[in-house]
Amino acid sequence: MKIILAGGGKVGTTLIRQLTAEGGDVTLIDSEPAVLENVQEQYDVMTLCGNCAVRDTLLQAGVGEADLLIAATGSDEINLLSCLTAHGINPALHTIARIRNPEYSGQIYEMRDIFPLSMSVNPDRQAAKEIERLLKYPGFLKLDTFAKGRVEIAELRIEADSKLCGVTLGDLHGIIKCRVLVCAVLRSGEVMTPSGDFELREGDRIFVTAPTNVLSELLSDLGILSRRARRVMICGGGRSAYYLAEQLLKSRMTVKIIEQDRARCEQLSELLPDAEIINADATNRLVLESEGLSGYDAAVSLTGMDELNIVISLYAHANGVPQIITKLGRVDDTRVLDQLSLGSVISPKELCCSGIVRYVRAIKNQTGAANAVHFIADGKAEAIEFRVNENTLRHGVPLRDLRLKKGVLIACITHGSRTEIPDGNSVFSPGDTVVVVTNRNSTILTLNDVFQ
Repeated sequence: MKIILAGGGKVGTTLIRQLTAEGGDVTLIDSEPAVLENVQEQYDVMTLCGNCAVRDTLLQAGVGEADLLIAATGSDEINLLSCLTAHGINPALHTIARIRNPEYSGQIYEMRDIFPLSMSVNPDRQAAKEIERLLKYPGFLKLDTFAKGRVEIAELRIEADSKLCGVTLGDLHGIIKCRVLVCAVLRSGEVMTPSGDFELREGDRIFVTAPTNVLSELLSDLGILSRRARRVMICGGGRSAYYLAEQLLKSRMTVKIIEQDRARCEQLSELLPDAEIINADATNRLVLESEGLSGYDAAVSLTGMDELNIVISLYAHANGVPQIITKLGRVDDTRVLDQLSLGSVISPKELCCSGIVRYVRAIKNQTGAANAVHFIADGKAEAIEFRVNENTLRHGVPLRDLRLKKGVLIACITHGSRTEIPDGNSVFSPGDTVVVVTNRNSTILTLNDVFQ
């Protein structure tokens, strides 16, 4: 599959890593030679220095023979123009644009017949939606939703005082009364598909599959307080902060935003009249103390710099804030971060890329393509949702009789409105949805790919 990628920033380089791993023929366009050199050192891709919105540049990149253009530069306008120009050259081309400015959202939808976009992505809005969901379920580090909201894969960290520390998975039923499945464990930067004799240790991050309606019960069994946040302090006033505050205010939460730029504060005050906007430096300890940080239910660090977000989150933890959420632009290796008390770590680029990868796989496989793809365990594993059809192999066969590829686990089966955490007697039939977890050693494009 021939893919042209415009923009070699954080989203672009993440996409290159993921798409080349799946055998994509990628050509990167960027106006900065240093960016192209850095990419060429790491990946086997073609590169072209130039303006991706210019017709001649796109022709040089081979847009006439390409299957997909992904425009992910830092400019919404260039991304849109690039897609318009490329589609004019090749009307059969699929186009995806990253659009961050909220002012464009409405008109792109209303004028979708004019804008030739197969898909638009907004990392800031996606990050805000993910943070809002986490605030509704304090206690979980991350939540990924499947089967139209009926199933979740929830991430938990095993602390020294956790009821699960030192427990083997085979003995979980004595602690957790609800039926769940530990589908993956991240330990010291390595992802594992655990068996029944696997013993959980302090510092492990576990990924638990459960029906959505049992999540509160799971937290209760573990002795984790699950009172939803009502007062939220947001440090940083960028686009993600605006999207998040807008949603939280609709849920009648109390929201305070601390932003250093005065002009941005004035803008936020007009956009969010029900939020409290503070013009100050959120990394200043005295500012956080004077604004009553310790009295808030949640602190969300959304500045534009990872280092500042880490410092703010660590200070919030030291002040006993119950729920902490930290935005990080780069989470390629989290072994050091795992030792820090950062709460839930959100990466907008990873959220954005997972949606694009799902679309790319759907183009490759029109029949049997995944309904949803989520990267878990810091991108070292995937949770993929498929719909079973008549062409699916081995449907109607008990799971104990199936031979799956190494590192592949069937984590959940949904039969209509009923969700099942499977055992050896479980079967899937046409019309069901199946959630598969894989360690990414092999690419799973269709449900039939899970079988040996």
